[in-house]
Amino acid sequence: MPGRIYVETLVQADLAELWDLTQRPGAHQRWDLRFHEITYAAPGRDGAQRFRYAIRPLPGLIISGDGITIGERRRPDGTRTSALRFASAHPLSVIGSGAGYWRYIPSGRGVRFVTGYDYEPGLGRVTDLVVRPLMGWATAWSFDRLRLWLETGRTPEQSLRQALLEVFARVAVVLACSASGVPLSITALAGAAALLVPPLHGTPAARRCLRRPPGGRAAQAPAALTRLENP
Repeated sequence: MPGRIYVETLVQADLAELWDLTQRPGAHQRWDLRFHEITYAAPGRDGAQRFRYAIRPLPGLIISGDGITIGERRRPDGTRTSALRFASAHPLSVIGSGAGYWRYIPSGRGVRFVTGYDYEPGLGRVTDLVVRPLMGWATAWSFDRLRLWLETGRTPEQSLRQALLEVFARVAVVLACSASGVPLSITALAGAAALLVPPLHGTPAARRCLRRPPGGRAAQAPAALTRLENP
């Protein structure tokens, strides 16, 4: 069952707006750090939708894959779900095949936006020891960037620029301490502060998201996932 990677955030926005920015390919690829391009392909069976995705990890290198997804916009409990299966045959893809889901759970404070997914490594188990934590971090960072877009109006592009500027500023502080001849202990403290000081309010941060299901409960994948064919 998918769920090896779990991320949850609370978005103070309208459910319909959140659904739109996550289900529309042109919007999804803007906030999700894991993709550079998402396009719909031929429809699948029983209301499912096929899609193609691509990432560009290096200039001139495009790694693509195929997927199929199905959404449930009207559920008796007022929630919405979206399930998907995906796969890439590219020899350099770090992800082989996998499956996952999104849950949209309205609450009195906003919408709990939840994902759980798992995959077969594309480059072996050893490489995945590094890749899997990075995928979890990228998912959480992207969820917070989406939250900022909905809650503050700050576009994903603006959030990325601010995040890069903040990283440069933190690195500059450490380099300045190192170059100024201050004691090594001070430089070490500056480095620790650069890592541990929370990001600015308008800067996306993976640490703001839950990375495990609350209450120690096991994450449950939606039933729609079992009905999806492989891409």
